[in-house]
Amino acid sequence: MNNHEIDYKLYGDDMQFVEVELDPHETVVAEAGALMMMEDGIEMETIFGDGSSGGGSGLMGKLMGAGKRLLTGESLFMTTFTNMGTGKKHVSFASPYPGKIIPLDLSQYNGKIICQKDAFLAAAKGVSVGIEFQRKLGAGFFGGEGFIMQKLEGDGMTFVHAGGTIIEKKLGPGETLRVDTGCLVAMTQEVDYNIEMVKGVKTALFGGEGLFFATLRGPGTVWIQSLPFSRLASRVFAAAPQTPGGGSRDEGSVAGGIFNLLGGK
Repeated sequence: MNNHEIDYKLYGDDMQFVEVELDPHETVVAEAGALMMMEDGIEMETIFGDGSSGGGSGLMGKLMGAGKRLLTGESLFMTTFTNMGTGKKHVSFASPYPGKIIPLDLSQYNGKIICQKDAFLAAAKGVSVGIEFQRKLGAGFFGGEGFIMQKLEGDGMTFVHAGGTIIEKKLGPGETLRVDTGCLVAMTQEVDYNIEMVKGVKTALFGGEGLFFATLRGPGTVWIQSLPFSRLASRVFAAAPQTPGGGSRDEGSVAGGIFNLLGGK
């Protein structure tokens, strides 16, 4: 294996975190801000890109890796956690919002997984985090999640996170699945991904599901989430008080609703 072999354990149900067990000199790479806790003996280091190319890549290689991450909307930097002690040590990473963590062994998926640009959480040292351009312009301009997706390449463990409940579906050759564009979490490289417009003017305008949906065609495996973060954020924003002061009197109560209806200040 080119990647470090790491052991892990998932904790929790709807607000999970993953605990990674590191042998001496083993390293795990994570998104900036994903750390939850770590034991004594583990050293942190901030690096450009994902560090998968090692120390011999040179300045240009590091800048290219960082630039790829910038295109996906992620931070230029990632953080490595290395066990510099003599025994096994543990470091834990948490999801940024309620949902599930999906552990993926890339060696079981021909060394590559394509995922949403904000789905990556952590991975064994050596996993490459890059960008995946959609072949079809329609998927890029109307996909809802942007023209660029992330690709995770290597032969080690990687962890991606998503909102709500996660379902894994295996598609046979030619089998098609249509999903809301925001609900797609990850897929294997064999899956054909495209964007289709909702048929029917009334359905498109008044259906409440958006004008486009993703069409996934097998063979391959896809992971779908029940609660995209964008959907959660829009509901929170819609329910937030809209008064100039940022709050309202007796929020959430029946009395408060009547008071606001009558024009109370």
